[in-house]
Amino acid sequence: MADTQPPPHAGVSFPPPFLYVAAFVAGLLLQRGWPLPITGPEHANARGPVLVAGLALFLMFLGLLASAFFNFGRARTTVIPNRPASALVTSGPYRISRNPMYLALALLHAGLALLLNTWWPLFFLPIAVIAIDRLVIAREERYLASAFPQEYGAYSSRVRRWL
Repeated sequence: MADTQPPPHAGVSFPPPFLYVAAFVAGLLLQRGWPLPITGPEHANARGPVLVAGLALFLMFLGLLASAFFNFGRARTTVIPNRPASALVTSGPYRISRNPMYLALALLHAGLALLLNTWWPLFFLPIAVIAIDRLVIAREERYLASAFPQEYGAYSSRVRRWL
């Protein structure tokens, strides 16, 4: 008889934010050796809008992450992907994105790059997003589909992965 039990967790053995951190640090290291500012001295008047955009992205990160954590807490389930989920969260920001925490981290990454006035971390952001998508989200989705087969199937058919 085949074992029909879902796996105990998503099988992600590292903290997913580390992928964003690694990409950001790689950008900062390149910035040290080969500075690539978004606005240089010749465009000093553009610095203000870049700072405002960076701050706006940072505030969006805070709001989105706080809301996602609040909804996980209300559902009494874990945000840690190597622990079993006790519930499928579909409320709050999860009504419009299946991955608002990873989206929030992408907003943080972009916002900090703007606040620090450097292009390099922005060049690495797509690599971080692809890594999150392939190494983390794919595993989490397989796990959730096996742990909550009917609920997750319906949820994933109506809510997009990112936006």
